[in-house]
Amino acid sequence: MTYHLAVDIGASSGRHILGHAENGRIVLEEVYRFDNAQVRRNGHDCWDTDALFTHILEGLRACREAGKIPATMGIDTWAVDFVLLDKNGRAVGDAVAYRDARTEGVRDRLETDGTLRFADHYARAGIQYQPFNTAYQLAALKREHPEQLEAAAHLLMMPEYLNYLLTGRMVNEYTNATSTALVNARTKTWDDELVAALGLPRRIFGELHMPGGSVGHFTPAVREEAGFDCEVVLPATHDTASAFLAVPARDDHAVYLSSGTWSLLGVENREPITTPESMAANFTNEGGYEYRFRYLKNIMGLWMIQSVRRELNGVAYVAGKEARTAAEKQWSYAELEDEARACENFAGRVDANDERFLAPESMIGAVKAACEDRGCPVPQTVGEIMACIYHSLADCYAAAIRELAALTGNRYTAIHIVGGGSKDGYLNELTAKAAGLPVYAGPAEGTALGNLMVQMIRAGEFAGLAEARAAVRNSFEIREVQP
Repeated sequence: MTYHLAVDIGASSGRHILGHAENGRIVLEEVYRFDNAQVRRNGHDCWDTDALFTHILEGLRACREAGKIPATMGIDTWAVDFVLLDKNGRAVGDAVAYRDARTEGVRDRLETDGTLRFADHYARAGIQYQPFNTAYQLAALKREHPEQLEAAAHLLMMPEYLNYLLTGRMVNEYTNATSTALVNARTKTWDDELVAALGLPRRIFGELHMPGGSVGHFTPAVREEAGFDCEVVLPATHDTASAFLAVPARDDHAVYLSSGTWSLLGVENREPITTPESMAANFTNEGGYEYRFRYLKNIMGLWMIQSVRRELNGVAYVAGKEARTAAEKQWSYAELEDEARACENFAGRVDANDERFLAPESMIGAVKAACEDRGCPVPQTVGEIMACIYHSLADCYAAAIRELAALTGNRYTAIHIVGGGSKDGYLNELTAKAAGLPVYAGPAEGTALGNLMVQMIRAGEFAGLAEARAAVRNSFEIREVQP
């Protein structure tokens, strides 16, 4: 039996999932799971890269203990965040997290001082405006710590840095690189004019490699820690790029929705769309497998529900660590869903894409304030808060689909939802109703599955993406919800 390992790390947790092909089907087995929390360092919210790497090693040991040694492994994570390294391969500065406030006002400053107009930026990179885009993070870093950029010799996105710790090799991967908003959408490589406009050192941006390539084998130290050797390969290292691969769509008339902490809604295109209309609608052209463009919109997603649950359960972050305060009860997601259903007629709505929901001290307070600003009913109970969020997310999905149809000139006939959010039956029902389209929900482990699909195609276990997607349809339950 040939095993492959997907290390899929999200903004709140990570997992090691083994996969193998068997009679045209894909079989998955979770062998290790861990939490991923931000820490406070030097005045910023940061990722604990040492803890992440320790967890990766623990997961490798779990594979060994299970007697299932992977032939290859691949790492995918969220996008936009990075680590700088000096000429000796040592980290320069902290791995600052995208929800940190350092990028506030950066776009306005670049526009005002004439450094870079967003219209020009979008026309070249095709990446939607998000305050935390890597380009803005680097601009903020240049202003706060120019000495770090001066000392840097390499920029590695988060999965690339973890690959480097495993193999000792620095390899930049295309799909995650596009999230920096520094890759030209048409040439598909670093845009030297954008890099120069922002005053960034060109030397830190390495050659881009496509999913399916090899990074290398474990270093001797990692082999000793893990108890075996393994080849590290490049999946689509941006988790959304991997998730889109796992969508079991049968034709080109389906909208894809990768549903997790973020909701990423869109389609696959062969060419980027960088028109002023696309920019105004804030759609992005992220690079994908085989140079397929993920034309999509970022929507706040389950982060809103997750944040409310943490708040109700008395969970806060103190000194960079999770702390628990007094709470009347501990809410489960199922209970919150039941509360939302019980208040389904509540009329309060918010714009799920409002930046106030990105990192509020209180998500409940932010939702109430947004309703008050919009002049709609303000939720007072847990059920009303949850109903507001559920309906607002569904309405936002439906609006994005209408925008998508107008921008592409295509008519869409179904919504395919993958990722953890595909298990949320109530949100699926509301989405089908709001959009007037059938929803096909599953598989839940979309990101890890897409990661494994690239490894299996590379190993010759599937002839290509179409065959791998057919295997997904044959391997996992896909739940249909009619509008």
